[in-house]
Amino acid sequence: MSLFFYRLMGAAMLDRSMYEGIEADRSITGQAAAAVVLSSLAAGFGAGGWFTGDLRMFAMVSALALVTWVAWAVLMHQIGTRILPERQTSATLGELLRTIGFAAAPGLFMVFAAFPVVTIPVFAVTIAWMFAAMLVGVRHALDYTSSWRALAVCGLALSLVLVIAFAIGAIFGPTVY
Repeated sequence: MSLFFYRLMGAAMLDRSMYEGIEADRSITGQAAAAVVLSSLAAGFGAGGWFTGDLRMFAMVSALALVTWVAWAVLMHQIGTRILPERQTSATLGELLRTIGFAAAPGLFMVFAAFPVVTIPVFAVTIAWMFAAMLVGVRHALDYTSSWRALAVCGLALSLVLVIAFAIGAIFGPTVY
């Protein structure tokens, strides 16, 4: 268990060697998934700072965060390996899922967004931090030599996912009067 927390800390600190180790270790795919689930739950809990903190909102935000992450991961893999690969790009979906799974580690801090005074700053900082971690994870998983290419992959995939997430939220989300 302590090794899991060590990996979370290394990923959150954007440690490149940690990401290389995560990419190569097939046995920690479950840990990467746990990082994503915990981050999604933290987002749901933190959303209580905006809303009344009811169970329905917690479940909806947590589920939306998880589904958004999965869609983002799949899109990054497709864009990174098919549309914007470099010569040396060779990555399985598992390698990418492991690295960006641990890149969700900064999202654990979203639990602090439950305090209404800091909700927006906490979400803003953790989302930017997670994006930076995703850049490191994508760069290592896809064997990119350029951070710009990783930025293009992450940004393009995120743009597509946000459009989908907002559409789902508008359709299924609570009505605000």
